[in-house]
Amino acid sequence: MDVFLRVLAIAIEVIILTALLYCLLDAVWLTIFDLGLGSKYKRVIAMALAAVGSLVVVFLIAHLTSLYPTI
Repeated sequence: MDVFLRVLAIAIEVIILTALLYCLLDAVWLTIFDLGLGSKYKRVIAMALAAVGSLVVVFLIAHLTSLYPTI
């Protein structure tokens, strides 16, 4: 039961942090195109933001699973 609760707590925390990360990356996306960058670069910026988001989520999962306190 302790393992299940730990996994559930980590999953909930990763979901919350991923939602916050999505909001931040969406704000970056809107800021970049609001400042006048052409739509010609939309695909490259989308790939770059997806790569950054993926790396941060992998980082969060790795650190939460290794450093999360026992219940």
